[in-house]
Amino acid sequence: MSRQKLVLIGAGSTVFTQRLVADIILANEADRWELALVDIDPVTLDAVEKLVAKMLVAKNAVIPVVATIDRRTVLAGADYVVTTIAVGGRASWQSDIEIPRAYGIFQPVGDTALPGGISRAMRMIPQMIAIARDVAELCPDAVFFNYSNPMTAICRAIRKETGVPVIGLCHGVHHVEGVIARFLGAEQGSISSYGIGLNHLTYFTRLRHNGADAIPMLHAKLAEQKASLADEIDKKAVWANIVTDRAPRYSDDPFSWGMFEQYSIFPCAMDRHAVEFYPERFPGGNYCGRKLGREAFPIDERIALGDTWFDEMLAIANSNDLLPAAYYEDVPGESEQLLEIIHSLQRDERKVFSVNLPNAGQAPYLAAGAIVECNAAALGGGFAALAADELPAALVAKLQSKIASIEITVDAALSGSRDLMLEALLADGAVADPDTARALRDDLLQAHRRHLPQFA
Repeated sequence: MSRQKLVLIGAGSTVFTQRLVADIILANEADRWELALVDIDPVTLDAVEKLVAKMLVAKNAVIPVVATIDRRTVLAGADYVVTTIAVGGRASWQSDIEIPRAYGIFQPVGDTALPGGISRAMRMIPQMIAIARDVAELCPDAVFFNYSNPMTAICRAIRKETGVPVIGLCHGVHHVEGVIARFLGAEQGSISSYGIGLNHLTYFTRLRHNGADAIPMLHAKLAEQKASLADEIDKKAVWANIVTDRAPRYSDDPFSWGMFEQYSIFPCAMDRHAVEFYPERFPGGNYCGRKLGREAFPIDERIALGDTWFDEMLAIANSNDLLPAAYYEDVPGESEQLLEIIHSLQRDERKVFSVNLPNAGQAPYLAAGAIVECNAAALGGGFAALAADELPAALVAKLQSKIASIEITVDAALSGSRDLMLEALLADGAVADPDTARALRDDLLQAHRRHLPQFA
């Protein structure tokens, strides 16, 4: 079998490259791949190249690897292109959090919705359009996967501006299936979902445990915890970004589980992301008496963790020591299903995954062409979206409003229109006063001006 060429743009991502290489090696597929690692930071790229080399030595694996700061030199002949870039890095992400706080807007993530997500889109979309144009020119037959955020806006912009058929992938649905399994005390891998929505706000209309309907099981579990819910919330000093040391509880995500109690539909990816689509319900960032992004899902802590992971990656890469014996078991990452998706495409296995695709009728109650996170079968010829379930009117209305604000965001980023960025901020719903939105817009544009050539 000839080797398949995978180009990873944004290879300096603190965990993705490590996990992807580990997945390939642990799947005994080293002989099937060649990798091209692309990152614009030479120091980071050098460290990633060294780390990948160590990973290969540790498992006695051979994979041809090329590392470069110029993607155009490696895109020709690519079978798969994967983007994990973050324009401005964690420093810009921090600014996207801090600047809105001065206007009373508190974000627990800030990479998808609210002013932080809009600001990020302004930086990301021009660079992703440039990558898409290079893909179209140099490897038009490659399968193009994007993991970068804001997922929905990026994928919509690429398809609208270039026509390149990018596919958005996110580990959120897969991760939340695991969280729900832990909530039930069930084994990992036993929960499957079916849903429709936007990245980071996908409504699970079906949940099954080993094939059986899990919705009654979930209602029963919530009923068990309902009596102590208010007391647990009152006693919480902080809501962790991810609960890892115990089984999750109703009180860890009261907004999402409350929605499930009302509709028997669960919003993925739980409160940390879902609340950002409902700013009208959390005025001033008030969440159960705490502040979003501070006591509730502390985002500064999460950004700092990325710095810690990056420093650890540099230390391991530049050390003269061999990799720790447990490295392959401990390496973090978010590429969980990428190889499985590729296998299904290559072998026409027709397995179903959650992917971000244009709405081509799978959700007839949403705008045609809008990027939706949906279930789709990975076939030999590409992805075939499955028909989505109906949604209650209130949830359809929420998705429609967010699709509209994302469309304005995309147009603002493509055109460099300050007026459209203002309209995007107002349509998003976190700020209602035009003068406040105008000042916030100007502060964000000023802070990120070196990454915003379209606004020059």
